[in-house]
Amino acid sequence: MGEIISGDRRLDSAALADRAARAAAGLASLGVGKGDLVALYLRNDLPFFEASAAAGLLGAYPTPVNWHYTPTEARYLFENSGAKAIVIHADLLAGVRDAVPEGVAVLVVETPAELAQAYGVPAEAAKAPPDLPVWDRWLEGFAPLSQVSEAPGTVIYTSGTTGHPKGVRRAPPTAEQSALTGAIIGRAFGFVGHGAPDEIVTVVTGPMYHSAPNAYGLFAARLGAKVILEARFDPEELLALIEAERVTHLHMVPIMFNRLLKLPDAVKHKYDLSSLRFVVHAAAPCPAPIKRAMIDWWGPVITEYYGSTETSAVVFCTSEQWLAHPGTVGKAWPEADVRVIGADGESLPAREVGEVVARIRGMADFTYHGDDQKRRDAEKAGLIAPGDVGYLDEDGFLYLCDRAKDMIISGGVNIYPAEIEAELAKMPGVADCAVFGIPDEEFGEAVCAVVQPVPGGTLSEAEVKTWLRGQVAGYKVPKRVELAAELPREDSGKIFKRKLREPFWEGLDRRI
Repeated sequence: MGEIISGDRRLDSAALADRAARAAAGLASLGVGKGDLVALYLRNDLPFFEASAAAGLLGAYPTPVNWHYTPTEARYLFENSGAKAIVIHADLLAGVRDAVPEGVAVLVVETPAELAQAYGVPAEAAKAPPDLPVWDRWLEGFAPLSQVSEAPGTVIYTSGTTGHPKGVRRAPPTAEQSALTGAIIGRAFGFVGHGAPDEIVTVVTGPMYHSAPNAYGLFAARLGAKVILEARFDPEELLALIEAERVTHLHMVPIMFNRLLKLPDAVKHKYDLSSLRFVVHAAAPCPAPIKRAMIDWWGPVITEYYGSTETSAVVFCTSEQWLAHPGTVGKAWPEADVRVIGADGESLPAREVGEVVARIRGMADFTYHGDDQKRRDAEKAGLIAPGDVGYLDEDGFLYLCDRAKDMIISGGVNIYPAEIEAELAKMPGVADCAVFGIPDEEFGEAVCAVVQPVPGGTLSEAEVKTWLRGQVAGYKVPKRVELAAELPREDSGKIFKRKLREPFWEGLDRRI
């Protein structure tokens, strides 16, 4: 029997099913029904799984919310989603209570000790206010729901690095579509062919308001695996968990690899990691030196997939495939159509850069909640455009060059920031960097780089430019270089370029 572990608390599969059925009955009493949305303003916690399953039993969509949101951002999501109920941790409620639309039910989860400790939550803030129902006690007041509906899936709001986030909502799947989705996810996450469900032990390392950790955690729990929730990612704590719990599977993002590799050698080699069978990463580009170092350390258990909330995972590669095709993000599944197209929508030859479009054949279609036009706009050449630029090699392996929206057009010349960032990543003394376009009166846009030096290191604008002049064409060398102690980053590992870029464009009536 599977179980979910958070701190000292454990929830086995039978208890999860019972609590979810009770919570479903409670949500139904609040008017939640088929097709409705239930917002989860929660950190990774046992009630996240309970509330997600409860919504599904009603044919409703659980909708995770990024708990870093400002009140304005939270209000937008609450209103845009039309959520009938909000399940929220007690310490997060105070910041967004005024953003809750009138008439929406609020159910409070008292913040558990492990989360309170990890995030510095005072004891009083961890308690529910007296005027609102407390999740644990509230659901116990209902008999388990007996008549259940087919779960339609989760509505995930995209990260919103440009503009408002969009809610990706799939149509309720048929039995065949559910089986297809399960097969794709099972392969991408290593839950198929790498041990029986009751042999799988995993740690949810990323926040479950993101689509990949959400799918990973919920799928593992439904499968009956042992699922351990890390209150907050800590590299050495993860190594200790792998050894202590004999962890077999992990889903990670490249920034986690980076932090693991920066541990002292004595710490890295202190723990027994031999239980690992399948470690998959996604969500952000992984620099080749980082990936190679992880394969050298952890062995050929490192795998990768590429996709989006809209397309699901469409390509995949093993360590062996990546070493044979360094820099690739993978090759298409048999069920996937993956193409690289030009401006005319026609497929491009091998190694010619264009826009990546993809789809899993037969997967339940999606729309953007409340905005079918955006869904129509996302379709190109009969497939879905996640917004990435890349190319396919002669063997069909996909390589990403950049985000389409990040492309800089300077004097009519297309410049891809990822190329410049890749070269900066090789520069001694550079810990991280972000390259983007800023306004330029003569050329329309100019290249700007924000560079984060290694801890204790110093760099100058002149040194950065000199280094790049030896690596890239002169027109790609940033006109402006800024140094920053830290770069703003999402929990998924992606750098929040919008926060860096927007100040340069304030007061202008254009953004390119």
